[in-house]
Amino acid sequence: MHFYALIAVLISLQHFNPSLSLGFDNKVSSGVALGHGDASGVAVRCIEREREALLAFKQGLVDQYNQLTSWGSPDCCTWEGVFCSNQTKGDHVIKLDLLLYDLQGKTISPKLIELQHLKYLSLYGIDFNGSQIPDFIGSLSNLRYLDLSDASFGGRIPSQLGNLSHLLQLNLAYNHFATNVVQNLNSWLPRLSSLTHLDLSYNNLNNTYDWLEAINKLPKLRDFSLRDCSLHSPPITSLVYLDLIGNNLTGPIPGVVGNMTSLSYLDLSFNQIEGWNPHSFARLCSLQSLILRNNRLSGQFSQLVQILMSACAQNSLKFLDLSYNHLVGPFPNLIKFLSLKDLDLSGNQISGIIPETIGKMSKLENIDLSMNHLEGVISESHFSRLARLKYLDLSFNSLVLNFHSDWIPPFQLDYIILGSCKVGPNFPQWLQTQNFYSRLDISNAGIFDILPSWFWRGMSPNLAFMNLSHNQIGGTILANLTLEFAYSPQLHLSSNKLEGPIPSFLSQASFLDLSNNNFSGPITWLRAPTATSLTFLNLSSNNLYGQLPDFLTYLDNLVMLDLSYNALSGKIPATIGSLFRMETLKLRSNRFLGELPSSLKNCTGLRVIDLGNNTLSGPIPKWLGVSFKDLVILMLSSNHFNGSMPSQLCRLSRIQILDFSMNNISGAQEGNPNMKITHYYEAPEISDEYEDDAAFIWKGSMQVYRNTLGLMKRIDFSSNRLIGEIPKEISHLVGLVSLNLSRNRLTGHITPDIGKLQSLDALDLSRNQLDGRIPTSLSRIDRLGVLDLSYNNLFGEIPIGTQLQSFDPSTYAGNPQLCGPPLQKPCIPEKPDHPDQNIGMRKEEEKDELISKGFYICAGLGFFAGFWGVCGSLIFIRSWRYAYINFLNVLDDWFYVRIALIRQRWMLKPSQTISAR
Repeated sequence: MHFYALIAVLISLQHFNPSLSLGFDNKVSSGVALGHGDASGVAVRCIEREREALLAFKQGLVDQYNQLTSWGSPDCCTWEGVFCSNQTKGDHVIKLDLLLYDLQGKTISPKLIELQHLKYLSLYGIDFNGSQIPDFIGSLSNLRYLDLSDASFGGRIPSQLGNLSHLLQLNLAYNHFATNVVQNLNSWLPRLSSLTHLDLSYNNLNNTYDWLEAINKLPKLRDFSLRDCSLHSPPITSLVYLDLIGNNLTGPIPGVVGNMTSLSYLDLSFNQIEGWNPHSFARLCSLQSLILRNNRLSGQFSQLVQILMSACAQNSLKFLDLSYNHLVGPFPNLIKFLSLKDLDLSGNQISGIIPETIGKMSKLENIDLSMNHLEGVISESHFSRLARLKYLDLSFNSLVLNFHSDWIPPFQLDYIILGSCKVGPNFPQWLQTQNFYSRLDISNAGIFDILPSWFWRGMSPNLAFMNLSHNQIGGTILANLTLEFAYSPQLHLSSNKLEGPIPSFLSQASFLDLSNNNFSGPITWLRAPTATSLTFLNLSSNNLYGQLPDFLTYLDNLVMLDLSYNALSGKIPATIGSLFRMETLKLRSNRFLGELPSSLKNCTGLRVIDLGNNTLSGPIPKWLGVSFKDLVILMLSSNHFNGSMPSQLCRLSRIQILDFSMNNISGAQEGNPNMKITHYYEAPEISDEYEDDAAFIWKGSMQVYRNTLGLMKRIDFSSNRLIGEIPKEISHLVGLVSLNLSRNRLTGHITPDIGKLQSLDALDLSRNQLDGRIPTSLSRIDRLGVLDLSYNNLFGEIPIGTQLQSFDPSTYAGNPQLCGPPLQKPCIPEKPDHPDQNIGMRKEEEKDELISKGFYICAGLGFFAGFWGVCGSLIFIRSWRYAYINFLNVLDDWFYVRIALIRQRWMLKPSQTISAR
C-alpha cells in the first residue's frame, strides 16, 4: 500500500487525559469521602430515578468478583464508580467510571438515558462480546467524556453519537466494528464540533473513505489516534500530534505533511517508507519530534540532514530517531541542531568518524549510534559540553575510546553501552566517576587488565544490567564485600580470567553468568536467602569442586542451571526435585556418581537434560520418558548406566537429540528446523531472553550449537552393548541428521530402506557384527557427509553412485569381502556352474513372473466355479443328490468286500507255508 493510502493521527496508546477540565463542580462527591451517611444517620440521597437507572444498568453486567457490592445502599452517590454533583436540590449523577473494575457486559439498559446530567462515562475494558453500541447513548447530551474502548463492541458505530455536541473526548479504540458499517464517518463525526481528542485505533477502517472530509470539519481537534488502521489520504488540519505507527505505509514521505504547520510530533515508525520529499519538512517550524524508526529509508544520511537544516525545523527539533533503516555515508556535522536532546541512528550503515562537534551540542541527553560502521578515535572532545548526557550507546562499531586516565567526564550516565568497541587494554578509569548507572556493557572490549577493587566498592545501587564478558579481565572479586542492589540485576562476567571463590553478594542477581573463568572452591555461597531471585545460573567451565549443596530449595525460581565442566562430586541431591520451574539442567563433565534422584521427575518443565561425562550408574529410569513431555535434548553419554533401554522413552514425542553413548546399556518425527530453546526473563526495568545450546561431538570434534540447534536431529547409542538387528522402523525417522550406533554388538542386515533418511548427514555403524550387502538406497542420500561402516562383516560390491565412492577407503575397512571403488580390491564376476545356468535362472524368473496378481484371480474364479458347479448341483437337484448317495453306498460296499478278501488271504498264507514244510 502506498503512503497516501493511509495516514493516522495518534497521541499514544494511553487513554485520553481524564483530568481535562470537563466543567465539573469542584465539590463533586463520590462515596463516603464527601460525608454521605454521617454519624447522625442523615443520608443525602441521590435522585431516585437515577438510582433506578443505575440498578437497571447493573442488571446488564456480570460482576463475577462482587466488586459492586455497594450498589444497593440508599445513596447511589456512595456507590463504587459513581460520582455526584453535590447540589442543594439533589445530587445528580455526573460521572460513571468503571475503569478499575473487572466486569463483563450483557446489555446496556435503555434506562441509562435517565442520567441526563452525566458528563463522564467510561466503560473501558468491559467485555460486551460483540454487541452493538446502543443508539440511545447519543441522547446523553451533556457528555464531555466518553470512553468505550477495549469493550469488544461490534456491529456499526451509531450515527446518534453525532448528537453529543458538547463532547470533548471520544475513545472507541480496540473494538470490533465491522468494516462495512463504519464507512460513513462524515454522517456523524463533523457534528462533534467541540471534540479535541478522538481515538479510533485498532479498528479495521479499511473501507472508510470519507474520514479526511470528516476530520477537516472538526475545528478544535488536536489529537487524533488511528493506530493500526487502514485509511486513505492524509488530513490537512491544525494537528499537533501525528502518529502513523504500524500501518504498512510505503513510498516517500509526502510533501503534504509540510502543510501541517502546527505539527509538533511526527511518528512514522514500523512502516515501509522508502524516502522523503524535500518539501516535507519545509514549513514544520514547530516540529520537535521526528521518529522514522524501522522503515526502508536509504541513501546518504547527510542528504536527509541537509533537508532538515534547510527547513525551519532545525531550530525546534529535539528528538530525532532514524534507527533501523538503510542509511549510509559519513556522519555529518549536526551542530546546527542546537535544541536536539535525543539522537538515535542505530541499526544503519553510517560510516566514517564521529565529528568532535557533537561535543558542543550541550542539550543532548541520549545518544545511540550502535550497530553502524563507524570508526576512528573517540576522545574527551566528543563529550566536552555534554553535561546533560544520560544515555550513551556506541556498541557494535569499530570505535576506539581513548581517554586520559585522569579524565573526569562532565556527565553522570544512566546507560553506558560500549560493547564491541575498543575500550582496553586497561580497565576504563573514568567509570570510577559514574555513580548512578543502571546498565553497563563493556563486553568484548579488548580489556586485558586486573579488575580494580574500586569497581565493586563504587558499584551503583541502581544497577539492573552489567556485561563484562568476553574480555581478559583477571583478578579476584572481594569475597567479604557487602553490597546491596535495589533490583536483582543481570550480571554477565563470562569468558574472562577471574579467579578465587565466588562472593556471596553475587547471589542477589536474577541472571548470573560466570562461565569460562577460573573461579574455584565450593558453591556454598548459594546459601544466602538472597539467591531466591536467581532465574539463570551458569557456572560452567570453572574449577569449582565439592558436593552440590542440599539447600537448592532456595532456588525455587530457577529456570536454567548449568554447572558443566567443573570438578563437582558426590550424588545429585534429592532436593534438585524442588526446582519446579527448571527448564535446563546441565551437569556435564563433573564427577557426579550414583543413580539419578527420583525427585527429578517433579521438574516436569525440563526441556534440556545434559548429564554426560560423569560416573552416574544404575538403570535408565522409566520416568525419563513419562515426566518430561517437553524434553528436546537428553544427553546421558559417557556414564555407567546399565540395563536395557526402557520403552517409555518412546513417549518423548518432541525429542531431537538423544545421546546414550559410552554406557553399558544392553538389549534393544521430523523436527522443526527453526527450533530454538529460548527461556524468557522479566525483572524490574528489564525484559530479556536466553537462548539455550547443546554441546556434543559432531564430525570428530566437540561442537556447541545454539542458532542451528533446531537443525540437529541426532541419535547416538554408540559404545554400549546393544544386540540384535537394527530395526527397520529407523527409516521412518525422515528428519534424522545424525545416527551413531557404532561400537555395539548389532547383527543382521542394514535395512534396505535406509535411503529414506534423506536428511542424514552422518551415519556411523562401525565396529558391529553387521553382515549382508550395503543397501543400494544408501547411495541416494545426497547430503551424507560422514560415513563409517568399518569393521563389520559386510560383503559384495559397494553400490555405484556419486556418494559412496567419494568417501575414504577407511570408511569400509575391516570388511574383507567388500569390493569395488573406492577400495583397491576389484569385484570378480561370479561364474555359473553350468553353461545353461543363466538360461535356467531366466526361466525361473519367467516362471516367477507367472505367479502374479492375475494368476491368483484366475485360480480363485476357477475354484469358485468348480466348487459350486458340483456342490451346488448336489444341494439343489434332488435326483442328482440321491444318485450321488447311492454311488457312495455302492463304492463303500465295494471297498468293504475288497478289504475283507485281502485280509483273508494274509491270514491263510502262514498256514499254507507250514503245511508245505
